Amino acid sequence: MRSQAPGDGEACFSTPPLRQVRRLPFEGAAGAVARSRTFIRNTLHAYGWTGSDDEQVVLTSDDVLLVAVELVTNACLHAGGPVELRVVRTSELLRIEVDDRSEEPPQARAPHSGTRPGGHGLHIIRRLTLDWGVVVHREQGKTVWVDMPVPEAMR
Repeated sequence: MRSQAPGDGEACFSTPPLRQVRRLPFEGAAGAVARSRTFIRNTLHAYGWTGSDDEQVVLTSDDVLLVAVELVTNACLHAGGPVELRVVRTSELLRIEVDDRSEEPPQARAPHSGTRPGGHGLHIIRRLTLDWGVVVHREQGKTVWVDMPVPEAMR
C-alpha cells in the first residue's frame, strides 16, 4: 500500500498486517481429536513454530497442541461435536477457534471429581492462554476461542 505523509512530499510504504487463517472442517466427530492433532502440528510447522528446544519460547508447540486438542475434545464430549477448527495467526497472536453445535458456554468443573473423570480442560486453557472466550451464534452453535502469544522469533 502506498501512502503520502502530509507535508513531507515523500512516499511512504507500509505493508498490511500479517493475518493467516487455516481451517479444518469436520464432517462428524469420529476421529476429530486425531485429525486435530495432525492439523495443528502441520500448521505450526508451516508457521515455523517448532518451539520446544528454543529457550526464548515461553509457550512450546506442545502447549498449543494441548490447548487446541482440549477445545476439540470438549466439543466432542459436551457440545454435540466440533464443526470446524481454525487457526488464525497475526504477527502477535495465535488464535485457535472451535465451532461446535451447542449454544451452552463451557462450564469449569472441579478437577478430580469423585463421580466423573476429567475436569481439567478449562483450567489448562486458563493457564496456557492470554485470553479465551465464547461467541454464541444466533442460528446454532458457538465458537470457543483462545489467544496465545506468537514467539518473538516468529514475528
